[in-house]
Parts: sequence; structure tokens; C-alpha cells
Amino acid sequence: MVGATLVTLAGVALPTTASATVETDPTPAAPKKLFTIRDDRIKESSGLAKSVKHPGTYYTVNDSGDTGRVFAIDATTGKVEAVLRFGAKVTDVEALGVDRDGTIYIADIGDNKADREQIEIYTIPEPETLEDADVKYHQFDFKYPDGAHDAETLLIEPGTSQLYIVTKELKGTGAIYAAPPAPTRQGTNDLSKLAPAPSGIITDGTFMPDGQRVVLRTYTDVATVAWGDTPTAIARGAAVLGQGETVAVGPTDNTVLVGSEGANSAIYQLTAPAKAVASTPPSASATPKPATASDSNNADSGKNHNLRWIIIGASLFALIITIVTFPPGRRERRDRQAENDRLTGQGPPTGHRRA
Repeated sequence: MVGATLVTLAGVALPTTASATVETDPTPAAPKKLFTIRDDRIKESSGLAKSVKHPGTYYTVNDSGDTGRVFAIDATTGKVEAVLRFGAKVTDVEALGVDRDGTIYIADIGDNKADREQIEIYTIPEPETLEDADVKYHQFDFKYPDGAHDAETLLIEPGTSQLYIVTKELKGTGAIYAAPPAPTRQGTNDLSKLAPAPSGIITDGTFMPDGQRVVLRTYTDVATVAWGDTPTAIARGAAVLGQGETVAVGPTDNTVLVGSEGANSAIYQLTAPAKAVASTPPSASATPKPATASDSNNADSGKNHNLRWIIIGASLFALIITIVTFPPGRRERRDRQAENDRLTGQGPPTGHRRA
């Protein structure tokens, strides 16, 4: 009975589920300075995207106040290789992207006062040769389903070129909005709200080449998001100092480039934050893993403390039952002693009178 009681109580006290948390990359590689943008025309780099047609080239744009133009940057020297002028009257360009076919997307989505009736995304083709040129553009107009929002992040899904916009909120949490699968240039396209955005003031983002992860940039860090029906941040890592404004796919599949606003903006390469060793929720048939020292100092220590008191209480209860309820052999010996005392005329010992 005592054994069954202890097993039952212990089973109730053991944790049966594990909550998912955003983990900090335990061993992030040190950021590597890749190049510095040294051009007087680029004073507020507010978007960064990797070229598809020209290896070693990245595109950038200025924040609000500039004309419609895109700069091609040599990732080795930081020098401007070409200026692509597309002639649109832009309002507040905040993000760039390049799809798998080499189309450049210029996202005019900034709205600090949240009073724009619509936002625009312009597309231009990547040039075959990098030289200054006036290029033709296409304009796509979009509208949020729930009023105006400020945004600085454009995401382009690698396999389908599906567009997503992540809003920037100074208070509360932003959101992820999806464009129609095939936006039209006739009329205004309605965006649809997909999911809440991860925490933080999000200033840029990019899909990683596998299409399964997105890296989002805030003023202070970068977050890796597992993409799906409910995009979820799974890891975060510190970014270099400065007003973090840009992030783009790096030279290799698991790296990103990050940059800041201002003249002579330095661009750093770092590894996309990765989740630490994933923990598997224990099941009825699983063998529990031993807790680490850090675990025992946190939530699990409280559970273990409660479990110890439950076991101690159950043991005391079993001891009381043992004292009150005599085993059959001891009861028989006591009865024989009482019968002998009666036959010999001796009184029962004090403290052992039967009722």
C-alpha cells in the first residue's frame, strides 16, 4: 500500500509537458566586419538585399527624403558599382528584396504617422551589367485590412516569391501581413493579417535560402523565426551596436549581413541565431533526462522541492499506519502472553491492557 501510494504521488508531481521558449544562441560567432559603405550619396542605408545575378554585390537604398534609386554595392570594397534610377516619386522607402528570378523589390512602406491610405512596392529587373542606368519599373499598391501601419520589413519567400510585410510598433507587438499570391497593378491589393510578429521593434527581415527560416532585425538584436502557419521565434542573438536597420542573406546559407543607418555605415557578417539542443517533452514511456545544474536552479528546483515534501509526507503517513496497525504475528504473540498471565494469576504489564 505504501509503495503504491508513493508511486501515485510521485507520478502526480512529475512534469508531463515542456513549454517552448525563445533561446539565446549559446555559442554565437563573433561578428565579422565585411565592408563599409563609403559614398556621400548614401546617408541612411535603410534596406539591404543580396544580388542573384551578380555574386558579391548587394543593393541598398536611402531612407525617406531620397529620389527613386537603388545603389549596387561591391561587398569587398563597399564602393558603389552602379545606380539604378527608377523615377517613381517615393514617400518613405524602408526595405529591399530580390526574388529568385532577379527582380528587385523596393518597399515604400514607411509610415511614421500611420496616415497613409496605401503603400507601394516597386519592382525593377536586375541589370545584366552593373552600370548607372534609368530603368523601367512596375508599381503595386497595397492596403492593410485594419488601418495604416508603419513598416520597415519586406519578406520574399524564396520558392514562390510570395510577399509579406512585418509592421513596426513602438508599443505593443507588430504583425505579419501577406500580399495576394499574384498582386495586380490594376487597383489596390488587399493585405491579409497572417500572425502576430515576434516581440521587438522590427526594422528589417529576410527569408533564409531554405525558405523555412526568417531572420528579423531589431534595433538591438536579430531573431530566427521558424516559418509556417504560425511563425515562431526560436532563437535570438545580439547584434552589433548602432541603430540597427538592415539585414540580408550572407555569403553562405547560415549567415546574414547587418547594417546601421548613417554615413559610412559598416556592414557585419554574423551567423544566424540557432536554437540550442532541442528538449523533448517527457512522455509516459520516456526515460526522464537528468536535470542540469541551471535547470535545478530554476523552475525544476521548485518541482523537485515539492516532490521531496510529498514523499516525506507519504513516508510519515506510512509510519503512522505501521504504528497503529500491528502486524498479525505481533498481535498473536501479545494474545498468548495475556492468556499465560491469566492462567498463572499474573496481571498484565502496565500500558498493554486490551480493550
